[in-house]
Amino acid sequence: MKNRGFIVFMTTIVTLLCVYYLSFTFVSNGIKEDATEQATDEAGNIDYGKRQNYLDSVYNVPVYNLLGVEFTYKEVQDMELNLGLDLQGGMHVTLEVSPVDIIKGLSGNNEDEGLTNALETARTRQKTSQETFVNLFYQAYQEEYPDKKLSEFFATSANRDRISFQTEDSEVLRIIRSEVDDAIDRSFEILRTRIDRFGTSQPNIQKLENTGRIQIELPGVDNPERVRKLLQGVAKLEFMEVMPVDELLPYMQTANQVLIDKGILADNEESSIEETNLDELLADESENELNDEVDDKIDTIASDLDSLNQAKMSPLFDLMDQSAGYFYYKVNDTSKINDIIKREDVKSVFPRNSRILWDVKPKSEEMESLELYVVKTDRADKGLLEGDVVTSARQDFDESGKFAVSMRMNPEGARKWERITQRFTNENASRQIKKRIAVVLDNFVYSAPSVEVVIPNGQTIIQGSFTKEEAVDLANILKAGSLPAPTRIVEEAIIGPTLGKEARAQGIISIVAGLGMVLIFMVAYYSKGGLIANIALVFNIFFILGILAQLNAALTLPGIAGIVLTIGMSIDANVLIFERIREEMRAGSPLLKAITSGYEKAYSSIVDANVTTFLTGAILYWLGQGPVKGFAITLMIGIACSFFSAVFITRVIVSWMSKKGDQSKISFATPFSKNLFSNINFNFMSKRKMAYIGSGIVIVIGVVLMVTKGLTLGVDFTGGRSYVVRFAEQVETTSLKVALDGKLEDAGTEVKTYGANNILKVTTSYLVNEESTEADNEVKTKIISGIAEATGMQYVEDETAVDESNFTISGSSKVGATIADDIRNSSQESVIFALIAIFIYILIRFRRWQFGLGAVVALFHDTLFVLSAFAIAKLLGFSFEIDQVFIAAILTVIGYSINDTVVVFDRIRETLGIKSKASNVETFNTAINNTISRTLMTSITTLVVILILFIFGGEVLRGFSFALLIGILVGTYSSIFIATPVVLDLAKRKKKAVEA
Repeated sequence: MKNRGFIVFMTTIVTLLCVYYLSFTFVSNGIKEDATEQATDEAGNIDYGKRQNYLDSVYNVPVYNLLGVEFTYKEVQDMELNLGLDLQGGMHVTLEVSPVDIIKGLSGNNEDEGLTNALETARTRQKTSQETFVNLFYQAYQEEYPDKKLSEFFATSANRDRISFQTEDSEVLRIIRSEVDDAIDRSFEILRTRIDRFGTSQPNIQKLENTGRIQIELPGVDNPERVRKLLQGVAKLEFMEVMPVDELLPYMQTANQVLIDKGILADNEESSIEETNLDELLADESENELNDEVDDKIDTIASDLDSLNQAKMSPLFDLMDQSAGYFYYKVNDTSKINDIIKREDVKSVFPRNSRILWDVKPKSEEMESLELYVVKTDRADKGLLEGDVVTSARQDFDESGKFAVSMRMNPEGARKWERITQRFTNENASRQIKKRIAVVLDNFVYSAPSVEVVIPNGQTIIQGSFTKEEAVDLANILKAGSLPAPTRIVEEAIIGPTLGKEARAQGIISIVAGLGMVLIFMVAYYSKGGLIANIALVFNIFFILGILAQLNAALTLPGIAGIVLTIGMSIDANVLIFERIREEMRAGSPLLKAITSGYEKAYSSIVDANVTTFLTGAILYWLGQGPVKGFAITLMIGIACSFFSAVFITRVIVSWMSKKGDQSKISFATPFSKNLFSNINFNFMSKRKMAYIGSGIVIVIGVVLMVTKGLTLGVDFTGGRSYVVRFAEQVETTSLKVALDGKLEDAGTEVKTYGANNILKVTTSYLVNEESTEADNEVKTKIISGIAEATGMQYVEDETAVDESNFTISGSSKVGATIADDIRNSSQESVIFALIAIFIYILIRFRRWQFGLGAVVALFHDTLFVLSAFAIAKLLGFSFEIDQVFIAAILTVIGYSINDTVVVFDRIRETLGIKSKASNVETFNTAINNTISRTLMTSITTLVVILILFIFGGEVLRGFSFALLIGILVGTYSSIFIATPVVLDLAKRKKKAVEA
């Protein structure tokens, strides 16, 4: 075998990389287990706060030594294989930034009736349109004012540098779009800052490009209401006076003494700043803005500090990062400092009219510390100015050409700003430690420049050691006052820890059971060849998990389904190869030649089958959302890994075992399977009309049922809210539905068992067009009330408190009408694009349009057949939801079906080349008969793992696995009785047309 050494080298490298990346997962899991053990009391109760404190304590501590290289827990976490929310519990939220307030703010909050109507019309149309909000607004505006330019409303004093009354609509629209985009970026940064301080491990936040939406995942959340308030609160921008260090130090010394008196001392007997005076501390800080501003009080402060060093130290002084500056603390120490400054005895030390705040982030990439500020407030806890006085802000340059931020205020703000800067300039004239004004957003300091001159007109230049990106970000933050960007939750899912634990267990059972069945089957059918295929399969699964870890992807429940599906589908390549080898050996070829011919002849079929399936996975990833993306990633990685392991790794092992042609060392059949399916000679083409009629009948019945009875659409497609309700015992669904219909005003409520008979799923469209938190609370309250009245039970938050008299909601989801429209449209597009892509690929590969059209007709047939099966199942009392994961199943069926079809087409192409004078019917029958053993073996192995997924995969994947079960059966059938006959009939029709 050629290139054997390269394949062994690549396999070794990939294996070592997978071991490297997966090792972080094992280390992280061990640390989490230690944290849980530390936080568990004698009764078995876990204190999650204590658990998190343990994890925080090792966050920046080396916990893993790999060949002399040390990794902190933070670095280990960054490199581990994450679990999706559906496997560990948590909260998934999609927020939409409202452009209405941005446009209103740009118009100077104009209350014109026509402008208001245009905004409301655009808001209504957005629910059923894929157009951007700005485009919809402009269309509605032209309907209200066909002859009036936008500049009449947007040429305000705040916009005078950008928009005049002569500005064309196109330019105004460009500015509006730019401000909306900036608002999305600003909201993203604000939300990321809030989430980073929320206290959950491994949060994930990302912008969904071109949608105006932000997607957030928070593992382990146990207070969804707090999250909603946190995410939807409007950002508050303030300008506040910073207490200078010479004023602050006495308060900090007093706080230090309070802590010492209470016995709260530094961990080390010797302070980290002992034997350090203030001169040295500041001398080490050449770039600190206070460094060049030390006034003549230094000697006094240094003396205070020296006397302090003689005494014991509290963490307030001991944890100071002297390399950064005075009252700077390492990021990982800020939680300890927060615990201190939240103490009532410490808070009472500081002036009543003050706040203690942190930097939002380190001042440079090189720094790992944050400055702690004390800012002054008035009696109403307000700062010098609020952000609504800012009319514009942008990145600019100062007199020396360095990046700066230009800020403009409205007339009222400009007058107040002049008085403020006059006072600060006068006071700073006699000070070397200058007084500063902090730019504060959501109680975090984004910048704290000193005031050098009086600013009379509100036109301010903020200078600093900014990069361009930092200047742009600060300018964007300053717009938060005049252009607020409120967010609303348009999609939400809450997975309780119990549901996550159950899903994780179901996923593990599915993988282990599916893998075990396939391993046994392959050895029983292909003997030592099956053992080789099993080794390749284990490599395949190992590679998938390792690559997922390397990509820092999350393993979700649909992702596990993708792995289970890959287990079945990865065997397909080995089945193709082994069947070819057996074919060659039955034809009289010696072992070594049969192996070479088998691999060579199967190669093109394997490539075609993998490429078409990979195409469907890529389209699913491109157009899919949420969990579907996780499935698509796993599927694509699985296809690539299975191709490498099944084609190349097995070839190396087979070549090694078959040296010198010794058949005693390797075999590809058992006595049971040796001649099974070897002498089939069935006239499949003669039955094609019966197949057409049979399929037509089933599809017609299904379509009629879909029209008359409909399908059970999930909230993904309809919008609405669903709740997973857990009881201690079985509850009658009919009486519960009647009670809920009364509470929810017959809004279309469905109640069904969800896995176990003591768990119900309640889905309702009540208030489907209302996406506010108030609407969420109203729906949930009515559902709880209806269940309580129907069962006589009480609602409890704690899942462990569920018993004969209590119930709980262990999971919920909400999909707004706009999101549902987007999901429905993207699902339709994904199926259409998949069919087009496959048609083009088949056309290119087989160079006859009949093959491409035959394949697409078969795929349409398979899709309609699966939908019909769902409609018939509903009629028989088995209701499976049509949701995003169902679309993933349909595309998987398309990929699997085309996989089967390509193998038959490839054999037809080969047979046509060998038997050029044979009739088309004979050629097509020969091709199908020659591949029937492969078709049946692949279908059986895949069906086995999907059946296991259907049984053990849990309710979340029930509809998905049912669609795959039907799809694989129908895909196998259609590749023989639909796709191939259609090609035959099209070829005959073309031949007749040519003869005529």
